[in-house]
Amino acid sequence: MNRRKAVTLLGGMAATWPLAARAQQPAMPVIGLLASASPDFYADRLRAFREGLRETGYDESRNVRIEYRWSGSRNDQLPALAADLVRQQVAVIVTLGNTASTLAAKAATTSIPIVFRIAANPVEAGLVASLAHPGGNLTGVTTLGVEAGPKQLELLCELIPAATVVGLLVNPTNPSLAETQSRDLQTAARTLGLDLHVLRASIEGDFDSAFATLVRLRAGGLVIGADTFFNSRSELLAALATRHAIPAISPYRDFAAAGGLMSYGGGVVAGSRQAGVYTGRILNGDRPADLPVQQSTKVDLIINLKTAKTLGLKVPLTLQVAADEVIE
Repeated sequence: MNRRKAVTLLGGMAATWPLAARAQQPAMPVIGLLASASPDFYADRLRAFREGLRETGYDESRNVRIEYRWSGSRNDQLPALAADLVRQQVAVIVTLGNTASTLAAKAATTSIPIVFRIAANPVEAGLVASLAHPGGNLTGVTTLGVEAGPKQLELLCELIPAATVVGLLVNPTNPSLAETQSRDLQTAARTLGLDLHVLRASIEGDFDSAFATLVRLRAGGLVIGADTFFNSRSELLAALATRHAIPAISPYRDFAAAGGLMSYGGGVVAGSRQAGVYTGRILNGDRPADLPVQQSTKVDLIINLKTAKTLGLKVPLTLQVAADEVIE
C-alpha cells in the first residue's frame, strides 16, 4: 500500500470513529412535564423537582431533557397537551399538582410511566389501585389538601363561632376534586350545624359573583378548595376576601402570605421533590407499579394576625400557639 492510499484509509477510519461512538451512546432521556398553571407559579415546585432528580443522578443541564407543557389554567387544554407528550414518546410524564393534569395524562397513555404530585386521594380519583400497590403505569405523591377540608371548616368555626352559613369555592373544570370536596365538606358542615353553600369558579371573572353571593347570604366564612387555579390566584382571592370582610381559609400557604386569613394543608414543595426522586428511579429502571404512592402526613397551619385584626377577629391564644407560623 503506498503512502497516499494509507493516509486516505486512515483519514476515512478517523472520520467514522466519532459517528460510531455517538451511535453507541444512549440517547438522553426526555421527561414530559404537564402543568395547568404557568412557569412562574411553578418555580418553587420545579426547583424542588429538579433537586429530587439530582438525588438520583439526573441533571437537566447535563443528562436529561424536560419538555414543558403549560395550559395557563385552562383545564380543557390538558388532554391535547398530554397527547402531544405521548406523540413525543417521552420516557416519563410528570404532573406536579392538579388532578385534572394527572387524569389527562392517564387517559392519554397506558404504557408511558406517569409520576404525580396531587392534593387528592389517588385511589378515590381512580389513578391507582392502592397506595401500597399502585399497579398500572402511575405512582407519585399525595399531599393533604382535599382531606384537610373538614379541619379547615373546624378552624373557621373556632375563629367565628357565631357563623351559621359558610361557603366552599370549587373549580367545576376539575370535577374529580370539586365533587370530593363538596361531598366531604357537606358532611362536615352538617356535623358542625352549618349551612354550606358550594360556589364555583373556573376563571377570574367568576370570583366577583362568588363573593357577591357570599355577601348576599351573609356568610360567616369561606373555605377555598384545593385547586391549582385557586392557589395561582392567591393574591386576588385574599384581596377579595378582605374587601368583602369574609374570613377565608385555603390549603395553601401562598394565600395567608398574600394577606388571606389562614391556610391549612400539606406542603407542595416537599412533595414535588419526592416526585423528582421517583422520576429518576423510573429512568433508572424501576417500574411505577412497584413504587408505593407516598402520602404526606405533615400539615401546616398559618395564621395572618394582621388580616384577623383588619376583619375585627380575635385569634384565640390556643390557636396561635398551635400554628406553625404566625404572620404579623
